[in-house]
Amino acid sequence: MIDSLTGLEVLRRRAVDRFIDLGSGGGFPGVTLAAALPADRVLLVDSIGKKVRFLATVIDAVGLGDRVVAEAARAETLALGRADRGSWPAVTARAVASLAELVELAVPLLRPGGILVAWKRGEADDPAGLGNELTAARRALGAIDPDGRIEVGPALGEVGMATAASSAGLAALADHRLIEVVRGSGPVATTWPRDPATRRRLPW
Repeated sequence: MIDSLTGLEVLRRRAVDRFIDLGSGGGFPGVTLAAALPADRVLLVDSIGKKVRFLATVIDAVGLGDRVVAEAARAETLALGRADRGSWPAVTARAVASLAELVELAVPLLRPGGILVAWKRGEADDPAGLGNELTAARRALGAIDPDGRIEVGPALGEVGMATAASSAGLAALADHRLIEVVRGSGPVATTWPRDPATRRRLPW
C-alpha cells in the first residue's frame, strides 16, 4: 500500500480528477489511490474476470461504488474504443508489463498532456535492468508520440513523503521509483496499440 500512495502527489500536482488503472489485479495502486484522491471517476481494468469480481467486491466494501468501476477488458481494446481513446488525464500501472509495452498501451488512452505513472524497480543506468526498459520505452514513445517525454523519479526510499509510512516501509522501497510518461500535444495514429500477437512478435 505504501508504494501505491507514492503516486498520489504526482496526480495531485496535475489536478487529476479521473484516471484509469491498468492491470488492477489485487487493487494496487488503483483502489488505494481512488480512496486517497478526490477523483470523480476511476476505472480499474483487468483482463481476468475473477480478479475484476474481486475488485468489485472491494469497491463496494470500502464505499467507493459511486465513483470507481472495475471492468474486465484488455487495455488495447479500450485504447481503440471511441469512449476511452484520448480521453483520460492519467493512467496508472504497477507490476503489469514492460515500460515499452505500457507506453504503447497507455499513450493512446491519454488526452494531450496526460500522464502515465508507472511503478518500476532498479537504477536508470542499469543496462541489464531498468536502463534497458527505459531505452525500449523511449524507442516506443518516439514512434508513437514524438512530442512525449519520459521522466524518471528518484528512488522512493529517498523521498520524504507526508504519509504515515514507517522508516522500515520506506527502506523497502529503496530501489523503487516512479516513471512519468507525459503525452505530447500531437495526434496518436490509430495503428497504436498493436494487437498482443504483434507486440510479442515485434517487441521494442
